Amino acid sequence: MELTQFVIPAFVALEILIILALYRFILRDWIIQKWEAKMDEEGWLVIRLEPVIDEIEDRMHEKLQAFQDSFFGSVGAMTKKAQSIDPMNKIRKAAANNDWTSLMVEYAANKAGLGGVLGNIKPEIPQKETSPTQIKGVKGLK
Repeated sequence: MELTQFVIPAFVALEILIILALYRFILRDWIIQKWEAKMDEEGWLVIRLEPVIDEIEDRMHEKLQAFQDSFFGSVGAMTKKAQSIDPMNKIRKAAANNDWTSLMVEYAANKAGLGGVLGNIKPEIPQKETSPTQIKGVKGLK
C-alpha cells in the first residue's frame, strides 16, 4: 500500500473540516451582521420588492374592474328582466287604460298563482289575408 492512498483522503477530509469551521465560527457571524444591518435600514425590503408589488396591484386592479363591470352588467340585466316578469305590470297598465275586464282577469290570475304563466304567454296576432274571397262585412251590421 502506498502512502498516497491515505494522505490524499486525509488531506481532503482536513480541508472539509477547515471550511466547516470557518463557516461555523467566522462566516456565519459575518453574514448575520450584514443581514441585521440591512434589516435596520428603513424600507429596504419595500424598495427591493416594489416592482413585484406594482405588478400585483395592476393585475388586481384589472381583475377587480372586470369583475365590477360584469357584476353591474348582470345586475342591470336581471333587474330589467325582473321588471318585465312582474305580474303587477299588466294590472297597472289595465288600470291606467281603464280596461276593467283585463284588470279583473289579471287580478284573478295573480291570486290563483297564474300571473307568471300568463305573463309568458304571447297572444298570436292574426295575419291579414289578402285573398279575394275574404268577406268584407255583413250587411246591416256596423
